[in-house]
Amino acid sequence: MAAAWLKRAVSDQIFPLSCVGQVRSYYVNWRMLRDVKRRRMAFEYADQRLRLNCLRKNKILPKELQEMASKEIAALPRDSCPVRIRNRCVMTSRPRAVVWRWRVSRIVFRDLADHAQLSGVQRAMW
Repeated sequence: MAAAWLKRAVSDQIFPLSCVGQVRSYYVNWRMLRDVKRRRMAFEYADQRLRLNCLRKNKILPKELQEMASKEIAALPRDSCPVRIRNRCVMTSRPRAVVWRWRVSRIVFRDLADHAQLSGVQRAMW
């Protein structure tokens, strides 16, 4: 924990955020970057959230303990909840109609399939 904090503090000193102008990244837009951050945070807090939810939903435990677990879950960052993760197309960042296996939207999927750029995909012919 301390090593991660130290590493982050050192990297902030090397590359201060106030000096950085426009930064190009491999994310299509800011929505995709936000979703990636949410995925990282959900992964980071997954164990803690699972344990607290089990304590909260266990009817055998006393109410005081369940309420304490509820308060601790409420204190966790909102983006650590896996419900807030949205599947997006990796090429266009479109949030709807994402073909899960290839992580692209239906529009991109059809275009790539038409030009034989997806392995194992073939147009239906009958």
